[in-house]
Amino acid sequence: MKFINSDQIRTGINKAASQGTPFFFVIDYEGSEGCLLENPMSQSEILFHFNGIGNIPSQAKDGQKSELTISPIPIKEYKSKFEIVQQGLKSGVIDVVNLTMKTPISTNIDSKEIFLRSQSPYRIYVPGKFVCFSPERFVKIQNGKISSNPMKGTIDASVPNAEQEMLNDPKEIAEHTATTKLIVEELSCIARNARIKRFRYIDRIELSNKTLLQVSSEVEGELPNDYIERMGDILFSLLPAGSITGSPKAKAKEYIRLSEGVPRGYYCGIAGYFDGEMLDSTVLIRLIETDQEGKMHFRSGGGITSQSICEKEYQEVLDKIYLPFA
Repeated sequence: MKFINSDQIRTGINKAASQGTPFFFVIDYEGSEGCLLENPMSQSEILFHFNGIGNIPSQAKDGQKSELTISPIPIKEYKSKFEIVQQGLKSGVIDVVNLTMKTPISTNIDSKEIFLRSQSPYRIYVPGKFVCFSPERFVKIQNGKISSNPMKGTIDASVPNAEQEMLNDPKEIAEHTATTKLIVEELSCIARNARIKRFRYIDRIELSNKTLLQVSSEVEGELPNDYIERMGDILFSLLPAGSITGSPKAKAKEYIRLSEGVPRGYYCGIAGYFDGEMLDSTVLIRLIETDQEGKMHFRSGGGITSQSICEKEYQEVLDKIYLPFA
């Protein structure tokens, strides 16, 4: 698979969309590289499945029971990153920052098998790079409209009164409100009448050993008439995704670099599929990357505000480490 720079991807998307040519693309968080595949259903190297549409060669058969072992960084190490973010929050230069961590894992099944077994709205497998099973849409572009579904807030459904605890938590309200406001502002730069259609609705994610509740909102705007031939420009103007950076975005990105200390790579990048008329895309969260030595790392994170409690945020990051097998 040939990986190309982001400008080649942007111009390639503009060209393919204007010609009505189906394509699939992946872009890393830093915007340094990715891939663009025209007529992706005709190839089987990179696999994807977006809300029932994709190029899966065959469904996984019932096989050996999956095992997952995690080796998380000590909470002391996480706390040092957390405190860097808190300095920015307390100074008032940022409202919310998405802080993530890289957790070594081991499992008895390989990345392709994880892809085939996963049950998630958005699934991607890039050999030698990563497998992703994201529950979060980035943007959808269809019939002159663009919509986004920022996802902020996760809780184990087994917690007593979990739904009400999540919806009434001041920290969760502040985090979600700041992120949704950012998405409205960003869509307003490229679309008319950008507005919140749904605010803080709950999705259930069923896993083999537990159920997670996740909170999302829906923001929608109306694109200009020439949006098809400028699809690549539109997508790149929104990068990186607001839901995995913070607000204000420029300052949040600075604190991400300071606190995390390592590149995110494809984690928190985006991927999308265009069928010739409609584009659907996802934020690359819930991602397992494979390094050159074959070691696997699970990337996960969460939004931090001035009201965040370190121990609680650390636990949320760990709760997001799972294999999405029902």
